[in-house]
Amino acid sequence: MPLVLGIDSSTQSTKAVLVDADDGTVVEQRTAAHPPGTSVDPRAWIAALDEAAGPLLARAAAVAVGGQQHGAVMLDRAGEPVRDALLWNDLRSADAAVQLIEELGGAQASADLTGSVLNGSYTVTKLRWLRDHEPDAAARVHRVLLPHDYLSWHLAGRGEEPTTDRGDASGTGYFSTAEDDWLPDVVERALGRTPLLPRVAEPTEVVGRHETAVIAPGTGDNMAAALGLALGDGDVAVSIGTSGVASMVTSEPIADGTGAISGFADATGRFLPLACTINAARILELGARLLGVDHDGLAELALESEPGAHGLTLLPYLDGERTPNRPDAAGALHGLTTATTRADLARAHVEGLLFSLADAVDALAKGSGVKPNRLLLIGGAARNPAVLALAPLVFALPVVVPAPGEYVAMGAARQAAWAHSGAAAPPEWPVLTTALPAQEAISDLRQDYSLLRDRTATWKPRKAHS
Repeated sequence: MPLVLGIDSSTQSTKAVLVDADDGTVVEQRTAAHPPGTSVDPRAWIAALDEAAGPLLARAAAVAVGGQQHGAVMLDRAGEPVRDALLWNDLRSADAAVQLIEELGGAQASADLTGSVLNGSYTVTKLRWLRDHEPDAAARVHRVLLPHDYLSWHLAGRGEEPTTDRGDASGTGYFSTAEDDWLPDVVERALGRTPLLPRVAEPTEVVGRHETAVIAPGTGDNMAAALGLALGDGDVAVSIGTSGVASMVTSEPIADGTGAISGFADATGRFLPLACTINAARILELGARLLGVDHDGLAELALESEPGAHGLTLLPYLDGERTPNRPDAAGALHGLTTATTRADLARAHVEGLLFSLADAVDALAKGSGVKPNRLLLIGGAARNPAVLALAPLVFALPVVVPAPGEYVAMGAARQAAWAHSGAAAPPEWPVLTTALPAQEAISDLRQDYSLLRDRTATWKPRKAHS
């Protein structure tokens, strides 16, 4: 019975799962926390990986890392960080994205070249920000890696050339998804010169060894989750974590000039168009904090109100948004009256979260031209009782909930098993799901939300005093 190790290095923590390669049974799992913030010393991720995965590595025949996308790990000639890594949710580079889009010839040209319209999450925009705001650090950049690349290189003892995979590379903004190749001219345009980039490995390539374990290429967290869920044609995965993500696997690349869809590659040789929201679980966290309750208390209150929260609508763009692309936005609450209750406020937060995610699903379907036939609801906040109860009212699709699990880590483990076996396809591991009770979607439920969203499209709130 070979065991394989899948590692999820997310924004918040490292999770490691040791899995039976034959049937996908989790044998053991461990976790270690990451420092908070949107700018983090990447060496902290190494410490967390060693803590979570270190005790399990000796038992694994193969290992792979799924890592948070986009993060810019910028190293000097000695392989040490020149500064903290700028993460996907660090939007200080939003203006840099606007500059680069213009320089590339506009939004559609950006999408045609890279698969996506650049925004402040993409790695390339962080390189431009560094050039313009920290020129001394920019001058010391010798190599640029993504978080999962950096950790895979660490596992290999830094003795091999760093590698990445096409899935994670497709989120940099300097990789051609359609051509499966780097765009060095774009990197040079952003940073002022071309640093070393990792080699793009094949999906099942063995890229190194850690003691007795072979190291698979790894991938980005969204690609790993798709692999862990075994997404099929027409499946849409909606993840409610720190960010909200709607993604689906397609056989053809996407080049959406509206910017609503990121035209990523997946970890298998296909493609993973994706719509991402900056705000997700923290919408519920804000509601709970304002009402002085925990998540269960928020759900209980929300379910006391009615669909539409008696006219109270929350636009949950709390700290800027990515889908739609509004980096300077803030949240808006509309419809307050003297009859508004605590239950209405709770309901507005849950519905605001789901309406935002429904916008992402709609954008994904429109941009890909593929009609979804099933929605898989995953992520920590997807377990909230009110989210589970209200999702079928908002999404006009059958909704199923996979059994609780670490699907990014499981996807990494599945890739590790695939690389270890040398088979033509990844192993078939069962994914247990529970179908939510079918309910007739309320057609006008999103009407007030859509009006509020569209009316505030050009509003830039005054920044609060620190």
